Amino acid sequence: MLADYVGPAHRSHIIRFQYDQRMAARADLALILWLQGLPDQAMRAAQSVVVDARATDHALSLCYALAQAACPLALRTGDLTAAERWTAMLLDYSVRHSLKVWHARGRCFSGALLIRCGDFDAGLQLLRSGIDELRETGFASRFTAFLAVLAEGLAGAGQLVDAIATVDEALARSERNEDRWCFAWLLRVKGKLVLLENGPYAPAAAEGHFRHAIGWARRQGALSWELRAATSLARLWRNQGRSKEARELLASVYHRFTEGFRTVDVNAAKVLLDSLQ
Repeated sequence: MLADYVGPAHRSHIIRFQYDQRMAARADLALILWLQGLPDQAMRAAQSVVVDARATDHALSLCYALAQAACPLALRTGDLTAAERWTAMLLDYSVRHSLKVWHARGRCFSGALLIRCGDFDAGLQLLRSGIDELRETGFASRFTAFLAVLAEGLAGAGQLVDAIATVDEALARSERNEDRWCFAWLLRVKGKLVLLENGPYAPAAAEGHFRHAIGWARRQGALSWELRAATSLARLWRNQGRSKEARELLASVYHRFTEGFRTVDVNAAKVLLDSLQ
């Protein structure tokens, strides 16, 4: 689409379709690059589309670029400085132009950032308020991803029952709406929460969720989701004394990466892999 797209001479198409269509496609492409295991290219694409969206002086297009690409990618790669900058920009533009839905998404990202920094109380409060507003408006774009973040945050705060209920809601919603772009992530989160429950069959159940997540990620070509799930399964196997299996699994995924070695997921996989030597 981007290769063949010819922008109209006038900007009436932005009014007709709400966003500059080239900007929207580039934002979506940035997310796809990350999913495919190209986090450095994804971050460069997100940075580029934000710069160009600001130059168009069209608030909705900029909010789309920030919320669909820049903010979530900064959080997923672990670039918290960029996440803070882009989230502040999203909140600022959405307030300035009275874009309530986009401001709710900005609060979600702000809450996620606080959770990543260990401030669970403030982070969960912001994240929940944003999710509640999005739920009321019926704005479903990437809603399941926010539920995944909420589940992880609740678990970090020790609220395990609520965390499991939240990820179960996200999984059911994903199945019902065929919203499966982050299904592998949700399965991995469920596996981690099952382990935290520490029931008698928790390791076997968690392994099943991690394997399911890896299977989904492989079918979708989502290498970044596959790495997350493989890291969780390899850590479980290491703790069970199955280090050889853990090393073989994780190495088979890690060595398919050609970039992103400073990002949080790839670095975590490398640290774990080194410990299995």
